[in-house]
Amino acid sequence: MKRSIFGKSALTLALATAATFAHAQTQDYKAIHEKAILVDTHNDVLISILEGMDIGKDLRGKTHSDLARFKEGGVDVQFFSVWSDETGDYKFASLQIDTLKTVIKRNPAEMMYATTYNDVMKAVEQGKMASLIGVEGGHMIDNDLKKLDGLYHQGARYMTLTWNNSTPWASSAADETSGKMAKSKKGLKGIGKQVVRRMNEMGMMVDLSHVGEKTFWDVMAITKKPVLVSHSCVHKLNPVPRNLKDDQIKAIAKNGGVIQLNFYSGFLDPEYDKRYKAFQEKHKAELDSLRKLNWSSSNISEHMRKKYPEDVEQVRPPLSILFDHLDHIVKLVGVDYVGMGSDFDGISSTPQQLDGVEDYPVVTKELLARGYSQEDINKILGGNMLRVMQANEKE
Repeated sequence: MKRSIFGKSALTLALATAATFAHAQTQDYKAIHEKAILVDTHNDVLISILEGMDIGKDLRGKTHSDLARFKEGGVDVQFFSVWSDETGDYKFASLQIDTLKTVIKRNPAEMMYATTYNDVMKAVEQGKMASLIGVEGGHMIDNDLKKLDGLYHQGARYMTLTWNNSTPWASSAADETSGKMAKSKKGLKGIGKQVVRRMNEMGMMVDLSHVGEKTFWDVMAITKKPVLVSHSCVHKLNPVPRNLKDDQIKAIAKNGGVIQLNFYSGFLDPEYDKRYKAFQEKHKAELDSLRKLNWSSSNISEHMRKKYPEDVEQVRPPLSILFDHLDHIVKLVGVDYVGMGSDFDGISSTPQQLDGVEDYPVVTKELLARGYSQEDINKILGGNMLRVMQANEKE
């Protein structure tokens, strides 16, 4: 055996120094995370609340989110998604908004209703989570500009122009890439341009997640305000229709907008679907039997996670892949145009180490490890999004 180049005392000192450095790094990322204003632009827990969940209680194993875990994760500002599939309408959107306001009233020590930048800062100063509304899907205005105004007056501060379904006035990424949509039907049609202009006038952010490329470029040609992409990733790293191509990323930066990264494994990792299908095939008999018993998707997922933890963990991508997407945007256009839009409680799989809103500090830890400065981290965690929010407010 070769002798160490260190003497015993030197080795002890080296180990102690390394331990001290590691401890300092841990303290640094926690301190930086605590100081930063963390904004998440997309969380779907409202649907779970409508189904009877109480986010004032511990919902670990049932949801990605609850109030205690929001606090643990340092989430200062949360946009709650008002979502429905293509069958949803204005009435259902209003029900969800009213539900969120009721939850806020029941939890005044933890939450504060917010519609403006000043509201957000007031909530942060009081140590409460600023709680805002984002509408996911333009179909919920029922093709009526007055109902768009109605959503704004109820508190909605962004609207995703489409969900996976198109509206008569805007085409979605899913439909544009399906091979079934005629070219003449792609993009903004009918009242589509009026919707964008009206949102600009009111100070309601135009959200371009889910929209097709033609719709994207039609919006960029007419918007007078910075756009939001509330929960999307990078097409070059994973070429799925929901992700942004490099020319789109550059256009958003030129516009002064922001791209909020989605945590869904299937948008981040091009190999995820292959691993997931292999997992399903391996456990096909058991999965089929649970479905025959009418178990819900969430209950099946939780059952499989508990029974086969190693298999489930191997299906998930590493945490690093989220930051590969972030790095790509930063290298392409700079650090001022990216943030976090997790899609927690609207997705079935997340990267390793991101099990729920409580795990947000690991994002700061990884950013620091990758060489981002405290100023950069402050921008990524929330500063960029708050800038866009301010720019969209009425002049």
